[in-house]
Amino acid sequence: MANEPVDMIMPMLREIRADIRDTRTDMHDMKQQLDKLESGQKTIRQALQADTMMSRLVTGEFEERIFELERKVEALMKDK
Repeated sequence: MANEPVDMIMPMLREIRADIRDTRTDMHDMKQQLDKLESGQKTIRQALQADTMMSRLVTGEFEERIFELERKVEALMKDK
């Protein structure tokens, strides 16, 4: 009578609980990994934004210098 369904219920429930606990632990670990990835992506995005801003600043200064040179050349051309 040891193989009756009633005798099998408690061990099966214990196995199910252990599986659920393991699954929750795995999900927690996966969430931590995803959080780390998201943090890394955020850092990369911020670095790209900073680089873009620096490029715009440098380009803007360069364009201002070119504009000044063009203005001086035009002034010299008019004086001739």
